[in-house]
Amino acid sequence: MSMTTIAPEQVNSIVWNQHNDPFEILGSHPIEQDGKTVWAVRAYLPNASAAWVVLPEQRKEYPMQTVHHPHFFECTIDTPELANYQLRIKEGEHERVTYDPYAFRSPNLTDFDLHLFSEGNHHRIYEKLGAHPTVIGGVKGVYFAVWAPNARNVSLLGDFNLWDGRKHQMRKGPTGVWELFIPEIGVGEHYKYEIKNFEGHIYEKSDPYGFQQEPRPKTASIVTDLDSYSWDDESWMEKRRHTDPLTQPVSVYEVHLGSWLHASSAEPAKLPNGETEPVVIVSELKPGARFLTYRELADRLIPYIKELGYTHIEMLPIAEHPFDGSWGYQVTGYYAPTSRFGTPEDFMYFVDKCHQNDIGVIVDWVPGHFPKDGHGLAFFDGSHLYEHADPRKGEHKEWGTLVFNYGRHEVSNFLAANALFWFDKYHIDGIRVDAVASMLYNDYCRKPGEWLPNKYGGRENLEAADFLRQVNHIIFSYFPGILSIAEESTSWPMVSWPTYTGGLGFNLKWDMGWMHDMLDYFSMDPWFRQFHQNNITFSMWYNHTENFMLALSHDEVVHGKSNIIGKMPGDTWQKLANIRCLFSYMFAHPGKKTMFMSMEFGQWSEWNAWADLEWHLLQHEGHQQLKTFFRELNHLYRSEPVLYTQDFAEPGFEWIDCSDNRHSVVSFIRRDKDSDDFAIVVCNFTPQPHSHYRIGVPQKGFYTELFNSDARQYGGSNMGNLGGKWTDDWSSHSRPYSLDLCLPPLGVLILKLDKKKTAEMMG
Repeated sequence: MSMTTIAPEQVNSIVWNQHNDPFEILGSHPIEQDGKTVWAVRAYLPNASAAWVVLPEQRKEYPMQTVHHPHFFECTIDTPELANYQLRIKEGEHERVTYDPYAFRSPNLTDFDLHLFSEGNHHRIYEKLGAHPTVIGGVKGVYFAVWAPNARNVSLLGDFNLWDGRKHQMRKGPTGVWELFIPEIGVGEHYKYEIKNFEGHIYEKSDPYGFQQEPRPKTASIVTDLDSYSWDDESWMEKRRHTDPLTQPVSVYEVHLGSWLHASSAEPAKLPNGETEPVVIVSELKPGARFLTYRELADRLIPYIKELGYTHIEMLPIAEHPFDGSWGYQVTGYYAPTSRFGTPEDFMYFVDKCHQNDIGVIVDWVPGHFPKDGHGLAFFDGSHLYEHADPRKGEHKEWGTLVFNYGRHEVSNFLAANALFWFDKYHIDGIRVDAVASMLYNDYCRKPGEWLPNKYGGRENLEAADFLRQVNHIIFSYFPGILSIAEESTSWPMVSWPTYTGGLGFNLKWDMGWMHDMLDYFSMDPWFRQFHQNNITFSMWYNHTENFMLALSHDEVVHGKSNIIGKMPGDTWQKLANIRCLFSYMFAHPGKKTMFMSMEFGQWSEWNAWADLEWHLLQHEGHQQLKTFFRELNHLYRSEPVLYTQDFAEPGFEWIDCSDNRHSVVSFIRRDKDSDDFAIVVCNFTPQPHSHYRIGVPQKGFYTELFNSDARQYGGSNMGNLGGKWTDDWSSHSRPYSLDLCLPPLGVLILKLDKKKTAEMMG
């Protein structure tokens, strides 16, 4: 066969990896030769000493020759059609037969895909970019696509090519997306992108859309099929679609999976088939310790949460991150659940088991910033692609991280699709968006001169606000019944209002003001609380401006702040009583609830991300009783609609008396949405008990004492009202009837009218 016509500079552009469309040169090409059309086949095969084109159907081989370069092989073949040919390659003493990647020219991305991505509206772009096992022309392989518009060249690196960037050079499309189909590889392949800028600098990057990464400190992405898991949560998902979570009980157990509990490295983790996987020692943990896997956590954590009665689990970020000490808040793999605890399928199993046990799953999501690690998004294609180039907009110096450029459509698309991705592929039930204030304000943690105003001269980040509206609009459009929770610490208006009203579109916002007021109040000596009654009552002045979630999170038990029990004044008995009083008030107060792990049994030490929780404390009666208190408080909360159906409606709450600062006592009414049921809540925030304390109530009858935080089984003094009280026909607090109550020390009472008993006694 004669040689093909090709210029030496074209060959060199391939050899030196300087061509942005290697398909123009490599692969099969029809050419005119001797008055007829024949096929030219060209291949660049580093390390090869000889090569042949193989036509399996014709059972023919054609030797390839090297004219322009010792590893640039070419030949011509006289045949009407040339499809699915193979290359037989001799490398040293070894030979292999493989399909030519450059024979598969059909792109997986359509013009419409690229158009939507360019305008920031491709909601499921993760089904196109990244690595996807697929079949082209009857041949199985993996299709790769990555957005790197400012790169000079992009190549694939992997086990399949011995991490040699010369072997699989990618093609650049008109919108800066590079793509290549590699035949005969599949799930489990490790890979990265080798990216060169126009100065020739090389960057080895993990896949921004990669679905799995190697366990750190390694950083390669892993080809994964996310559609192979068989879910068993159809009833949960269907029920969620038709349920408004704002009218349901939401009691969230916030957990850091890496420090809730560890296993011994001598105890291998179990694989789904019953075999054991190799133990990965985690150097930061105590000697001999390892992380629990997602499947082990399903076996241990889910029953624990179910026993305690929480409705949801919220996990600190589980997207891939390189440094354990960041707690997951410095993400490099936004589309990959961290491999510390297992595979994507293992995480699906965990979520599935949560749903089968009627537990919702919330994940912390971090779209506000990302780290500078070399394999991540920073300076991705040799330019400031995902981040702003100007550090006055693009860097959080206090955190050592970079800020996303929300005004760039492809970047906002990357993040918005990522939020949808976790609901779509992993069936999660909510996101808690971290550090929203850092996104909304250009001057967040920046000194004068270190930030840039918006186009109107203000400090607000208008692009970030638009991005958050976009995210919430998308996820609620696809998945009604979910939660989107903002950790937003300022007075930005309408955070939890719908986007069509001009709001940011979240349906819940953490009430940071309530949290600060409560911790300030409960940390002071009870005698001084009479001068700070406003701490207790102020939250109701603004309660209906947003849909609030009351949260006592991990941030309140680290960095020298002490754990909850350590914040409380008095001896051990008073500290535990203060905890019961605080959380009883929290669960009776309007708003959904979140509390961090270890608070439920009164851990003394601050949270340590490298160690187990102090489970040994549960051998002591006081800590075991506190755990019992939380279990019964959760079950009461879930069983009484008066405590949750009208958290965000004015009829759901009414003060009886909020001005008795002399005794540090407040009392109020909680009302149900769908019935005329109501509960009376009375809180005594001092160790001084009160007998004959009179509370006005709206109806006559017998009021059952549903809950008493001072009960003996919780470790209290067991002062109370013998199960309940009849009303007196004495008006009080502008109400026609009243109750003569005994208020226990540092205690909260919840009473409810017993309609049946009242009707029987009153005839």
